[in-house]
Amino acid sequence: MARLIKAVGPMKLREPSDDPFSALVRSIMFQQLAGAAANAIHGRFLKLFADGLTPAGVLALPEGAMRTAGLSGSKEAAVTDLARKVVDGTVPFGDVDSLSDDDLVARLAQVRGIGPWTAQMFLMFQLRRLDVWPVDDYGVRKGWSSAHRLKETIKPRALQAEGERFRPYRSIAAWYCWRVVDTVLPIKPA
Repeated sequence: MARLIKAVGPMKLREPSDDPFSALVRSIMFQQLAGAAANAIHGRFLKLFADGLTPAGVLALPEGAMRTAGLSGSKEAAVTDLARKVVDGTVPFGDVDSLSDDDLVARLAQVRGIGPWTAQMFLMFQLRRLDVWPVDDYGVRKGWSSAHRLKETIKPRALQAEGERFRPYRSIAAWYCWRVVDTVLPIKPA
């Protein structure tokens, strides 16, 4: 890991969104879509809200408005479910600091269209939680395996055990694993 950190340099993250609800809506919008298409749909969706995107605003939209903006039926259902769960307190954006990572992932995963992976990415990149270890993420597994010169990609259970040494900074270790996959690195044998 030290060679990897030296080759890549310091960890750099984009700034989190000012609004966690908007960040999750964006995550839903961009799932399984190419960037340009997702950007276009997301932009049309945001224009539906003259006073800014809010859970109440989503719930007040007339039927068919989201579809007209380009959302599929499943994305419309996911955004609506997120808005409902924010309003009813299932997803407590005002109180996320009091919840553990596991509790917050469990609450977010109750929302249609948000699974454990999306919840973990939200914790890492929006909430800046430092000890998230997404062992089911193929990029993390592949990066770990490449950095450690494994012949086969490490399995999630084995990666879970390997991550223990990085507590309480497993999010940082995951970020560096992604860099192995994203970057051609001059990693030489130790």
